Amino acid sequence: MALARRMAVTLPAGPSLEETIARMKWAEDNGYPDAWFSDSGAPDSITQVAAVAHHARNLRIGIAVTPVYTRTPAVLAASANVLAQVLPGRFIMGLGSSSQTIMGAWNGIALDRPVTRVKETALMVRSMLAGEKSDFDLTTLYSKGYRQAPLKNPPPIYIAALRPKMIEMAAEVGDGVIFNLWPKSSLPKMMAHVRIGAERAGKRLEDVEIVNRAMILVTDDKEEGRNLFRAAFAPYYATPVYNKFLAWSGHGAAADTITQGWAAKDRAKTGGALTDELIDEIAIIGNEDEVRERIQADADGGVHTHIVAPMAASPEAVQRTFNAFTADQFTLR
Repeated sequence: MALARRMAVTLPAGPSLEETIARMKWAEDNGYPDAWFSDSGAPDSITQVAAVAHHARNLRIGIAVTPVYTRTPAVLAASANVLAQVLPGRFIMGLGSSSQTIMGAWNGIALDRPVTRVKETALMVRSMLAGEKSDFDLTTLYSKGYRQAPLKNPPPIYIAALRPKMIEMAAEVGDGVIFNLWPKSSLPKMMAHVRIGAERAGKRLEDVEIVNRAMILVTDDKEEGRNLFRAAFAPYYATPVYNKFLAWSGHGAAADTITQGWAAKDRAKTGGALTDELIDEIAIIGNEDEVRERIQADADGGVHTHIVAPMAASPEAVQRTFNAFTADQFTLR
């Protein structure tokens, strides 16, 4: 059976739980089937899901993604155990390596062997959720003797990925793959690596859910939208993980210029590497019809679940962006 195609709101909605609860309730009332939390800092997303989940009647809730370096597999499994009970059949644990900025600068943790670390974490967490006694002495992780009560319906584990090795591993080991900040021209080859990983595990490509956090702004001023994206995401593409991804996706010259500009603390050079043309490859900026057309094109290319992440400077612009994808305004084909 084909996987459902879904729209999702992004969470948290702000620094207060009240804002997030309000967005969840609005999303459910307006036909969004999903809500996906980001997880990089405060307020902590695993804790938030536990705190607000009772306000969601039917929403499927995921985290895209929890960094594997900041919590051990046993801690992740213990947390997922609670969330799966609070949201039976409606919680997805998203795991990923994060970035050098969040791990190194914020947390003082080296981003070592990310593909191996994410894979080993996912395998260990799945085993622990099944109630198996831990007996792991792996390349990056170790655990002996940990056991927790098994869940009748353990949550699926989705894995964030950008480049070939991580994409293939995510499709092989994970139940789904999470994408982020990719130029649209790179989607076919990203999907090709999903297929390789899925087939390695004896799965069909069609059975691996693809989730994407889409940077969207519904606006009548595309130039303003591009400038918002440029200011917010040029620093992302200066980090090694996203810089290498940008180069791999076919934009090596832009990646090099961003690296040079960042090293020289030249904001104009760094941001200028994200040309209008490149931004239009990555972000989804335009009026309601234009952004819906792009989301449908992404769905046609293989994306199942689209997390609407508004790039907006005002509450009104955020709401206009979410309104474009309510159930009465848009249906994925």
